[in-house]
Amino acid sequence: MIAFLVRRLLQAIAVMAVVALCAFFMFQFVGDPVNQMVAEDATAEDREYLREQLGLNDPIPVQFANFALNAARGNYGVSYQHKRPVSALILERMPATLELAVTAAIMAALLGVPMGVYTGLRRHGFMSKLVMTLSLIGISLPTFLIGILLIYLFAVILGWLPSFGRGDVIKMGAWESNFLSVSGLKSIILPANTLALFQMTFIMRLIRSEMLEVLRTDFIKFARARGLPNRAINYGHALKNTLVPVITIIGLQLGSLIAFAIITETVFQWPGMGQLFLQAVQVVDIPIMSAYLILIAFFFVVINLIVDMLYYVVDPRLRVDQPAGGGHG
Repeated sequence: MIAFLVRRLLQAIAVMAVVALCAFFMFQFVGDPVNQMVAEDATAEDREYLREQLGLNDPIPVQFANFALNAARGNYGVSYQHKRPVSALILERMPATLELAVTAAIMAALLGVPMGVYTGLRRHGFMSKLVMTLSLIGISLPTFLIGILLIYLFAVILGWLPSFGRGDVIKMGAWESNFLSVSGLKSIILPANTLALFQMTFIMRLIRSEMLEVLRTDFIKFARARGLPNRAINYGHALKNTLVPVITIIGLQLGSLIAFAIITETVFQWPGMGQLFLQAVQVVDIPIMSAYLILIAFFFVVINLIVDMLYYVVDPRLRVDQPAGGGHG
């Protein structure tokens, strides 16, 4: 177990080093940052002074080392557009994105898992076939179109829910939450459903596929031959054995929800990190772009590490000490 953790941590450090390298080279090939930070009438002396202050005259290896050390401390420089520290801008937007992504992930899991189990156990039933047919909508339609359709139905026609923004947020220290006000809760419903729909159908189809595969195995047939009730077989044996791949997918999908919430945040004008990143792309604000890239990679690495740890809780076979080089992973 300890050796497994050490290997995973070393892999995580290597991944973050590669991502930092990619983010660093964004500075090298997308224009001179000095030209975007000084006024048009700035003198050559002013430009040279700024280059020296930013460390742009240092050798490339030295610049990368400074960039990586600063990024590890959470210092990503100053935004070209906003003229503020990037870390402060990210922290302001992070609660909105995380609350949206976590809400969507919970909705996707709470609906996708039982629907997958139901369609797997009653695969020939009418309701099962209807659910599978409707799930094609969640898989096929692009996210922005789903969002527009939900806005048209629930905001324009019915007028039940707001079409954009976060509503009223309650500040708890450095965190601003949607969950503590009525308008905040109403505002998160449409974007969370939009973001969750694809993930829900994906999880449902995965659960169904895994259930069908497990129900055909010999140990399930043996359990039936022993006279165990269907409930114990379906939920105590079959469902339990589908959880390892499901935990993997749900964990990685949470990272994807955080990383790719950009479209949903744009459609609903949700003031999160994705919208900040999109605005940075439009004006080539490299510090924000590189910080977003590093932060998303960090989320993926942490989530992947947590998922690996959950394997040991769900699957007892993985708790057995294995020889070096032959473990799970």
